[in-house]
Amino acid sequence: MAKKNTPKKKNTKTPKKRNVGQKIFRFIWKAILWFNIISVFFVLLYKFVPVPFTPLMIIRAIEQKSDGKEMTCSHDWVPIEEISPNLQKAVISSEDGKFLEHNGFDFKSMQKAYEGNQKGKKIKGGSTISQQTAKNVFLWQGRSYLRKGLEAYYTVLIELLWSKKRIMEVYLNSIEMGNGIYGAQAASKYWYHKEAKNLSRNEAAGIAAILPNPRKFKASNSSNYINRRKATISKYIGYTKLEY
Repeated sequence: MAKKNTPKKKNTKTPKKRNVGQKIFRFIWKAILWFNIISVFFVLLYKFVPVPFTPLMIIRAIEQKSDGKEMTCSHDWVPIEEISPNLQKAVISSEDGKFLEHNGFDFKSMQKAYEGNQKGKKIKGGSTISQQTAKNVFLWQGRSYLRKGLEAYYTVLIELLWSKKRIMEVYLNSIEMGNGIYGAQAASKYWYHKEAKNLSRNEAAGIAAILPNPRKFKASNSSNYINRRKATISKYIGYTKLEY
């Protein structure tokens, strides 16, 4: 008796739309795309709009709360025209002598800092004012490779989209200049009881001198160490030119 040929059943199983690897790749791609869109949006926004607060301000407030202390945050944004040129020159002299020349990174200073760290020396880091601005406005504090990579990314963005004058304006309005004190105007009132536009050369040097650790050092009634830094910075202010 002849065998009846039964047609082969078609594979009714539908192929998977994407395997796990494709899903992961797609997720990462979307995350990177949206991160770039959002980051560029905020960099462009802060090109024109004052920065209302920074991640460090939030972190300090949380630290104060957890320590049972009163949460304090003094931050008064003022345009750069209302910040003394003495202070602008002071931070360039103390923090980033090539600020007006480089494109965001001072590779010689970075190399020097790296070599010093390899030898175990405690020296000033190689971060520029642009890098510090990127870190203070957009990121958290820390030394991880992720944070440093994002710092470099934001540094490139602000150098491309902001002017040097805007970078200085945001920097001087955002950085920590005392315990719960942020920006030039709040610092000037706290340390010297005057407006930022009226800072003398020595007063500006005093604020710049404490920036490595503004919660430890005092801009007025300072230690001998800070007084020596003041004298050095004050001297260099006279040789620093502002050509934004």
